[in-house]
Amino acid sequence: MKRVVLIEGDGIGHEVVPAAVRVLEATGVPFQFVEAEAGWDCFQRHGTALPDDTLALVRESDAALFGAVSSPLHRVEGYRSPIVALRRALDLYANLRPVFSMPVSGSRAGIDLLIVRENSEGLYSGRERREGDTVIAERVITRRASARITRVACEQAMHRRRHLTIVHKANVLRESDGLFREAAYQVAGEYADLTVAEMLVDTAALHLVTDPERFDVLVTTNLFGDILSDEAAGLVGGLGLAPSANVGDVQGVFEPVHGSAPDIAGRGIANPIATILAASLMLEHLREAAAAERVRVAAIETLRQGPRTPDLGGDAGTEDVTRAIVAKL
Repeated sequence: MKRVVLIEGDGIGHEVVPAAVRVLEATGVPFQFVEAEAGWDCFQRHGTALPDDTLALVRESDAALFGAVSSPLHRVEGYRSPIVALRRALDLYANLRPVFSMPVSGSRAGIDLLIVRENSEGLYSGRERREGDTVIAERVITRRASARITRVACEQAMHRRRHLTIVHKANVLRESDGLFREAAYQVAGEYADLTVAEMLVDTAALHLVTDPERFDVLVTTNLFGDILSDEAAGLVGGLGLAPSANVGDVQGVFEPVHGSAPDIAGRGIANPIATILAASLMLEHLREAAAAERVRVAAIETLRQGPRTPDLGGDAGTEDVTRAIVAKL
């Protein structure tokens, strides 16, 4: 039996995570679900966005499904993003963002790519300091992190179309991205059957818009991967359909990419598809590949046939979409 921690978080997280749980239960895979707290509301209640009990539960479980987080745009003493904290505490160094064409208006055809983003360092290392009216942020790139994220990307590519694109900005960031590029090529060179290319990040951003069909797997640093993956999601229906996996050598935390959407929270119209697709990624991580594919197909067929939530031009609610997917399973 798989033990999964459910962290609904804030806003529509309280609606989309229960929807994904119903879909997971419909697969027939035996689960033990354990609920835990994290997020902005949790911080306001307990003074921490990630309680020690929650972190301990995730450590002791097979995986975690995270909903959404509301975060203050200004500095709040003591507040720290629970997702970032989970990534660091559990060494979830790889962020996987699959992007594929969806049967919805606004989605381009022929797209099937995976962005593998280094998840532990870069400009998100949190090393900032203020010197008067100047703020200095340190970008941390290490050979170890660059090598291990590239290995993840190579392994993913070997199970896909065997094409890897290393994305960097080494022509300007000669030391930091120079090291990333060097380490990436060294690891990729171990895979004789892999076709390897490289691309500057601004050029990659252009080609994601003009000819995304050319890409299979892209590997890049933290900030670049964050931006490029959201850009790519815009090609296939937006963040409301975008799942994400944060994985390390042991644990995995799976989440939709969208935010907490406070403007629609509690109204029963949140789109659960991204969270359900994140649950599919979690099933893959748990070595339940057949169930993962069934969930993915059921979600895509529901998008094709309806019902659809208002963000996709429909008038259905979260419950309607969830019931349709469960029925297909």
